Amino acid sequence: MRVDAVNQISQIYKPSGAKKVEKSGNVKNKDAYEISQSAKDYQVARKAVAEASDIREDKVAQMKEALASGSYNVSAQEIAEKIVSNYFDCSI
Repeated sequence: MRVDAVNQISQIYKPSGAKKVEKSGNVKNKDAYEISQSAKDYQVARKAVAEASDIREDKVAQMKEALASGSYNVSAQEIAEKIVSNYFDCSI
């Protein structure tokens, strides 16, 4: 075993000094982004939906008035048709 080679090996593993990086004063290219027209349309639609009320007050008032006056009447035939159409329209 060579003992004199230990000094050379230890020099390999010595941390080298950090080098200073010079700044470039001229930056010509900048990052840019562009939003597509479909994304802009989506944003407008999403904002409109967020601002819209979940409850249609005019329909609720109309139903309350019909219930209070006793004029609200749904036939059994209409109910049966809705149940049957919903049952057969769903995919299993």
